Amino acid sequence: MSDQTSLISNAFQTFMKEAPQHAQAWGKMAQEMAQASALDKKTAALAYLAVLAALHLESGIPFHVQSAKQSGASREEVISAMLVGLPAAGHGITQALPIAMMAYDAN
Repeated sequence: MSDQTSLISNAFQTFMKEAPQHAQAWGKMAQEMAQASALDKKTAALAYLAVLAALHLESGIPFHVQSAKQSGASREEVISAMLVGLPAAGHGITQALPIAMMAYDAN
């Protein structure tokens, strides 16, 4: 298993394996959304982390932290992105922070 694959949650790996046509459609949509975005790659990656944290979708955080890091995001920028929704989404967001820091520091 490649390093990048090990960052993908078991749920998403199962989705790709068991529903490959759906996964392909999802991937195409995600690529098209990225191409349509006016945000640069780093800003989009940080915004996505903020959404994951706010929605408590912790399993996707390691993969997307590495994506943000590869796009040039600093550790401090990742922390800020993870916590940007704190006033609106509440203290539960802090549950995602240790996951993000472990992922950022892993490589």
